Amino acid sequence: MSLWILDTDHASLFLAGNKSITAQVDKYSKNVAITVVTVQELFNGWVGRLNNPAQAQKITQLYTKLWETTEFIRVITVLNFDANAENCYQMLRQSSKNLAKNRIEKDLRIASITLTQNAIIVTRNYKDFSQIPNLKIENWEE
Repeated sequence: MSLWILDTDHASLFLAGNKSITAQVDKYSKNVAITVVTVQELFNGWVGRLNNPAQAQKITQLYTKLWETTEFIRVITVLNFDANAENCYQMLRQSSKNLAKNRIEKDLRIASITLTQNAIIVTRNYKDFSQIPNLKIENWEE
């Protein structure tokens, strides 16, 4: 059976209750994962919002959403950026100038984990992920 890895955007949509993504995650639950890179990006987003003085009136809702994110991370498989992923990442960066751009650095790390797991990346971001050779891509939001 295949392994599907949600990119950060799809993980965020799942956490927001997107029905099509929730249905797919429910369908393939034992074979759906995220990466430690997505964990980093999710937490970076919450830290930015929690530290934003303009968001002070929403502090309870923001902490609740952060708590929901931590609960999600507890129950889903989180894949590490290990030495194999690092090697894949470095090879991809060296293979193409477009892949060496800092703008897609985290996407490239997620893709490297996906490739080393022989998995499928679940994303709406075809623009960046389609540049990566041999990467299988699906969009569950369609």
